[in-house]
Amino acid sequence: MAVETYGPYVNVTNSTLSNQSLSGALENANVVASAATGTLNIDTLTSGVWFYTVNATGNPTINFRGNASTTLNAFLGINQSISVVLLITNGSTAYYPTAFQIDGASVTPKWLNGIAPATGNASSIDGYNFTIIKTGAATYTVLGTGSHKFA
Repeated sequence: MAVETYGPYVNVTNSTLSNQSLSGALENANVVASAATGTLNIDTLTSGVWFYTVNATGNPTINFRGNASTTLNAFLGINQSISVVLLITNGSTAYYPTAFQIDGASVTPKWLNGIAPATGNASSIDGYNFTIIKTGAATYTVLGTGSHKFA
């Protein structure tokens, strides 16, 4: 059995679990008391849910990575995936993510129904869901949905 530890995550391979049960999964949410603007480093080793609580002031670029010292490429194995929820608070002017990166390299998500978000929603919280699938060394398929309006 191989065990790798990355922050709060443990990757166990080649193991057999018997008579195990999971009564409920708990996910940490990273609540960020600042505006979603500029380049947002989404550290997947910190949390799978990122909630920016201050009104956005511009269209952000989203950079998915492991954390400041671990690339997503080093953390995520080929044929593995990770999911991230991004929540952006908007005031009377709506903003939305316009560029996406993994470890600083540009990626283009494939959007649900082939429709990329073209605007945010004013006076609401917009939710975006991403599933990142590593298909090769530093090669990914990113599936996105959003923006989902919470008001």
